[in-house]
Amino acid sequence: MVVSCVLFVVFALVGLFVPVPYVAISPGPTYDTLGRDAAGEQVVKIDGHPQFDASGELRMTTVSLHDGITLFNALGLWASGRYALAPREDYYKPGETNEQVKQENVKQFQDSQSNAEVAALRHLNFPVKVLAKDITTGSPADKVLVPGDRLIAVNGKKIGADEDVRAALAGTKPGETIQITFQRGTEPERTEPLTLGQRPDRAEGFIGLTPIDRADVPFDVKISLQDVGGPSAGLMFTLAIIDRMTPEDLAGGRHIAGTGEITEKGDVGPIGGISFKVVGAREAGATDFLVPQQNCAEAKAAVPDGLHLIKVSTLDTALAALEDLKAGRPTPAC
Repeated sequence: MVVSCVLFVVFALVGLFVPVPYVAISPGPTYDTLGRDAAGEQVVKIDGHPQFDASGELRMTTVSLHDGITLFNALGLWASGRYALAPREDYYKPGETNEQVKQENVKQFQDSQSNAEVAALRHLNFPVKVLAKDITTGSPADKVLVPGDRLIAVNGKKIGADEDVRAALAGTKPGETIQITFQRGTEPERTEPLTLGQRPDRAEGFIGLTPIDRADVPFDVKISLQDVGGPSAGLMFTLAIIDRMTPEDLAGGRHIAGTGEITEKGDVGPIGGISFKVVGAREAGATDFLVPQQNCAEAKAAVPDGLHLIKVSTLDTALAALEDLKAGRPTPAC
């Protein structure tokens, strides 16, 4: 009996205080991108450009991740039916701290805001510029360019989009010298020679930079939302920017939620946690949900009653679906 009591106490202490290598996942908070944040600021605000009022909601969704749970916590959360358990290694790299994960999520969120701005403004026919995002150490571009430099021309060809950089190198060979024209901040444009390097995965010459499209407009798009991470809000931010800058009123008074990563070109990519996001959206009052095409099967399996799923693959298909929704026409279904 003594041994049994000791074992019971040890088990109880382990269950109460020792974390298990799992995380708990649940529906997270949702935010209306057409509304205001906790401080009363518009979530999406355009400074220096006319803004239009919008009705209804375009609500972004999130997933909550709970780390450091004990055995008894895990069992209780799992038994509640609202949480799912997943191996911690699926969300945290070996040796990675919570702070490092948070920083990476914030960076992804900031990138999604930038992508949303470019996708929205490109759709509205505003110009974009191409910047050097990353420079490979020891590459031909190293010591000549720095991240943030604006690319004007490469090998005599004007750069208007990020894909133009690779196209400008077509037909070149490693060891060949080309000219690159760029601008750093407000400084005058500069043209410098670059001797192309070599990479085993390509035949043409190699510069050693990652280009990225960014908006080139005389106004500022500001997104005010704190303590949110990850890339999955891109689609909803893009729609909110378009809604604020045009009189179209995309939501048309409806409570619409959605998710999806977006590229600068307007392609909508899949995200994680869709089964929790549809639940969180419905609990927040949404009646329609924009689902990335690749997430449709998972969303359909978890959709709660009263939530209408709309399949999207690009910004254009999302806008067309919203127009159909306002007009009472059928929308692409999962």
